[in-house]
Amino acid sequence: MQKVPMTVQGHAALEAELKQLKSVERPEIIQAISVAREHGDLSENAEYHAAKEKQGFIEGRIQELESKLALAQVIDVTKMDGDSVKFGATVTIVNEDTDEESTYQIVGEDEADVKDGKISVTSPIARAMITKEVGDVFEVIAPGGSKGYEILKVEFK
Repeated sequence: MQKVPMTVQGHAALEAELKQLKSVERPEIIQAISVAREHGDLSENAEYHAAKEKQGFIEGRIQELESKLALAQVIDVTKMDGDSVKFGATVTIVNEDTDEESTYQIVGEDEADVKDGKISVTSPIARAMITKEVGDVFEVIAPGGSKGYEILKVEFK
């Protein structure tokens, strides 16, 4: 099995979600199924079927989270340094065509949130940046065409 890289914060978020599912949502859905069973004929009981469907979703998500946490390779970004772009780096880039600056942190797949400035290590732009240094130019082939960027700053915070 391949290790899944994630930051300390991403690992903590997955653990918190798992705890919430196991200690709050799982008991609530078990109670809802019990209440729905008391309403009689299960074949026509919409509450029962909805609760069972939600239970299936919760159990599936618990298994998924446990698997990801078991395979997690937690990387403490604050203990990293260097001049080249790697997992965990916060990179400031400029679009060569528009002069628009953007800052992204390269994180694990489950942590990615573009609105929050976090991109997955597997995204095309992150893959194009990996191993580059300040001043390097790279190209990303996007659905709208090829775009060129220059790396302005690499930080680990």
